[in-house]
Amino acid sequence: MGQCYGKGASSRGAAGGDDFGVVAETHSPPPANGAPQTPPPRQPTPAAAAGTPRRRKSGSTTPVHQTPGVAWPSPYPAGGTSPLPAGVSPSPARSTPRRFFKRPFPPPSPAKHIKATLAKRLGGGKPKEGPIPEEGAVAAGAGAGAVADGAEAERPLDKTFGFGKNFGAKYELGKEVGRGHFGHTCSAVVKKGEYKGQTVAVKIISKAKMTTAISIEDVRREVKILKALSGHNNLVKFYDACEDALNVYIVMELCEGGELLDRILARGGRYTEEDAKAIVVQILSVVAFCHLQGVVHRDLKPENFLFTTRDENAPMKLIDFGLSDFIRPDERLNDIVGSAYYVAPEVLHRSYSMEADIWSIGVITYILLCGSRPFWARTESGIFRSVLRADPNLDDSPWPSVSAEAKDFVKRFLNKDYRKRMTAVQALTHPWLRDDQRQIPLDILVYRLIKQYLRATPLKRLALKHYPRL
Repeated sequence: MGQCYGKGASSRGAAGGDDFGVVAETHSPPPANGAPQTPPPRQPTPAAAAGTPRRRKSGSTTPVHQTPGVAWPSPYPAGGTSPLPAGVSPSPARSTPRRFFKRPFPPPSPAKHIKATLAKRLGGGKPKEGPIPEEGAVAAGAGAGAVADGAEAERPLDKTFGFGKNFGAKYELGKEVGRGHFGHTCSAVVKKGEYKGQTVAVKIISKAKMTTAISIEDVRREVKILKALSGHNNLVKFYDACEDALNVYIVMELCEGGELLDRILARGGRYTEEDAKAIVVQILSVVAFCHLQGVVHRDLKPENFLFTTRDENAPMKLIDFGLSDFIRPDERLNDIVGSAYYVAPEVLHRSYSMEADIWSIGVITYILLCGSRPFWARTESGIFRSVLRADPNLDDSPWPSVSAEAKDFVKRFLNKDYRKRMTAVQALTHPWLRDDQRQIPLDILVYRLIKQYLRATPLKRLALKHYPRL
């Protein structure tokens, strides 16, 4: 499962850390005569003596430095911050070196502020390198997160969800089949009811780890989304949700065919174009369905697509809606969530919508066609820098042997301008995937018309009523 990199926390990292938003300091050159430059003495203000952090023009706070600093000019909208490391400004995109999958491959180390926000979301102890306090912090070194944690500690959290209390009477737990940041999954056998004797998957989330209101709301929203999304062949089936004093149990369809990632690795890292098309069509179909229901997944990656059986032609199922959210048309989200290799540039800029899922599908398609990641580095900071600045490499082998239609498909998905990306529905009609034998579901066609209507001018809305193909 992906991580929540910055929900409810400042996007600016700890000073001196290997992260984003670090303010670079520049110093004036020495005088021409070679005499040492002596800065004028600075009189400490009462606020500085009391240890209050210095206020920046943008409204954020940073620790007091011993040397005078000048803020790095921001190319981003007012109030926004850049996720680039210290001293790095936007530049023309360059291709990133291709790196092939190797297993085991150690995950990159999170930057300091990522560790802090993840620990806060999971309710763990605060790391030594805490995030920089947000605006409104009461004292130096005490971040907004610490204040929020203190307020929540005073107010007992409601960990009742209204789910069924009879899990033990209905299910017999089996062995563990998976583990993530927010819980683990076991197989189970249904004891009674409509599905008696059937083997299912049970995601178990400990209530002891729900130490913040955010973590509780995440679980509540995940179940709500699973209930809302039903009826698609490539979507994991939701059966039940139960709870007791210790855990929440989410009962779903058991997929025993393994992850898409495992099949990619088993094939030596690369699919043929025809096999890749079959995978991408399934991904686009289920993502278009989710978007139709007003749900953005936010953590699309090969690990979150499971095959129902070991059969080579078994269908895939999309799983893990722990980071998903409901979204209204034209609404923008600002939580930095997901998995580093698949995160979209606009997510790092904290303003994104359903187009972020399209970027992730583009990364998956790139991997299917050539067996390597389009954006690679040994740390998450480096990965994010590559996502923001580099273009995917479409020149080296095996890309010369890949069709022009497939290359165009990948380019239109991995466009850093989200407004120029295809939607999931549009992608299903792309020349690379076009198939006269395959029909676009009626509900997706209706969704496309509704989206056109919502974004149209009053004059075009009138035309769409009479000429819906406009």
